[in-house]
Amino acid sequence: MKVEIEPGSGFCFGVENAVRIAEESLRAGETVYSLGEIVHNDIEVARLTDLGLQTITYEEFETLRDCKVLVRAHGEPPSTYEKAQKNNITIIDATCPIVHSMQEKIRKVADVSRLEEGQIVIYGKEGHAEVIGLMGAAGSRGILVTGKGDLGRIDFTKPVFLFAQTTKSKIQYEVVAEIIRLNMEKVSAGHPGNTLRVHNTTCRQVSGREPKLREFSRKNDVIVFVSGRKSSNGRMLFDVCHKENHRSHFISSPEEIKSEWFTDASSAGICGATSTPRWLIQKVAQIVESF
Repeated sequence: MKVEIEPGSGFCFGVENAVRIAEESLRAGETVYSLGEIVHNDIEVARLTDLGLQTITYEEFETLRDCKVLVRAHGEPPSTYEKAQKNNITIIDATCPIVHSMQEKIRKVADVSRLEEGQIVIYGKEGHAEVIGLMGAAGSRGILVTGKGDLGRIDFTKPVFLFAQTTKSKIQYEVVAEIIRLNMEKVSAGHPGNTLRVHNTTCRQVSGREPKLREFSRKNDVIVFVSGRKSSNGRMLFDVCHKENHRSHFISSPEEIKSEWFTDASSAGICGATSTPRWLIQKVAQIVESF
């Protein structure tokens, strides 16, 4: 049986950068706390924990003083940095450059929207660390929508500045934007200032993988998708695979692989989320090759 690893699988740049920064700090002998899990992958978190990285909750962060805390790729709201300064905490900032750029853009837009009585709408997953940071940047102007069912939170008679969590599906984001546009058009006659400004904030490294994963899933008999179960990006990308190939299987560890998945298969494709380390994907491929 031919076993192939999808070329784009493995850490995205933001996660890879955060892990590298954590490893460098730990090699220097420093005590480093990570505010929340550095990546949504239990196996990689366990590896870094063995190296000395200490994951803390926000409640524990409140009690820390005079130490170093790593901000993961998802980023943090302004209140986290304010608390760190107050408690003499040195922030090791591993915020993804794309997320950081969006936070800055949202802060600038917040000033504009205040003058125009506009709304900053963020399309994302409620409770996701990145979304918490983006909502913090938006301040009181921020409105979170998780899907079409939340669009009633928007006042379509007023200007809308639309942003998306970086790991959301580009296609789904476009659908949400189009529904907002149509609703605003319905009331535009009496409210000529209700403009919609859509910011292209989905990560190209993530959105660009969707068509490649579709092709990869079609050309292999069986797909094994490796991802942490907490990864929203992983679930979204697995759905892409499963729609193209019903013999797609989601696993979070090599122990979950079942040999019967590959009965009568001549090819197997191994792929994973942007939060899945490449070494883990390679380990899964080696196990599948042994069948």
